[in-house]
Amino acid sequence: MKLNTPNKLTIARVIMTPVFLALLLWESLPHRFLIATLVYAIASATDAIDGNLARKNGQITNFGKLLDPIADKILTTSALLAFLQMGLCNIWIVMIVLTREFAIASIRMIAAADGVVIPANFWGKLKTVSQMVFTIVIMLLGEVYQYVPQLYPGVTVPSFLTLANISNFLLWITAVLTVISGAIYIKDSRNVIDYTK
Repeated sequence: MKLNTPNKLTIARVIMTPVFLALLLWESLPHRFLIATLVYAIASATDAIDGNLARKNGQITNFGKLLDPIADKILTTSALLAFLQMGLCNIWIVMIVLTREFAIASIRMIAAADGVVIPANFWGKLKTVSQMVFTIVIMLLGEVYQYVPQLYPGVTVPSFLTLANISNFLLWITAVLTVISGAIYIKDSRNVIDYTK
């Protein structure tokens, strides 16, 4: 199968994900948060670029419609799992996000069996963008929290402004958007899928 440029970018996002994850979890790597942020930001940028290219050049394919949201989920979920291991994400956030993703993936498979491709809705895209942006913010804060105390020993952070608290607050916002986007997707799917079969 010959892949067009948008689909190649989508696949590149999938390939970059384990690289990002390995860098973020490499505790002895100097400035790991900053380096991981750079890789994650590049991977996230491909999400906007591949979609724009596909629409601009008339290269929208069913393969791209199916793979693009999957690539997004692989990237964003990897960050959540890393944050969970690092104590920066509540396990219920991960549970909510994964439940939604599995549910929507199941609906996509049912739709594909009927020859129907359901594209991501506005709320789904907003959820993905918020996850990507908040992930970058959390990692940049991780860099700050790791090195500022070393440079300025006298600086103290209020207990309610710990990295874990800020991270969880931002990620709970994405969890809420995840539920909203999932509910809307399920509602919309009822217009194109016959669940009685």
